[in-house]
Amino acid sequence: MENTHYARLGGEKSVRELVDRFYDLMDSRADTVELRKVHAPDLSDARNKLFMFLSGWLGGPSLYIEKYGHPRLRQRHMPFAIGELERDQWMLCIQQAMQNMKIDNELQKELYAAFYKTADFMRNQ
Repeated sequence: MENTHYARLGGEKSVRELVDRFYDLMDSRADTVELRKVHAPDLSDARNKLFMFLSGWLGGPSLYIEKYGHPRLRQRHMPFAIGELERDQWMLCIQQAMQNMKIDNELQKELYAAFYKTADFMRNQ
């Protein structure tokens, strides 16, 4: 597990920080209003679920699977209208969160590519 994205990012603390920065940005930026509208007013549940999912997705403990089973990401996101705009706003927030954390450039590139592939897969509009 020492060469996983999870470990390279810094483990649990850093994954939690990334998630918190992501949602803080999404919640405060004027240019992510459409993405914010897709979420509940209280972001606590979304923060916890994304943290648990990313933990396993990045190569750390499979917290989400242990609690909820297989992520079935596309199926779970189907009730929400997700188009290119929402995908791009999601990517904007995750990219800025990584930059704010001063994550190593090479790791940022790797994560950005992986996040983009997953975010694009979530589109249903």
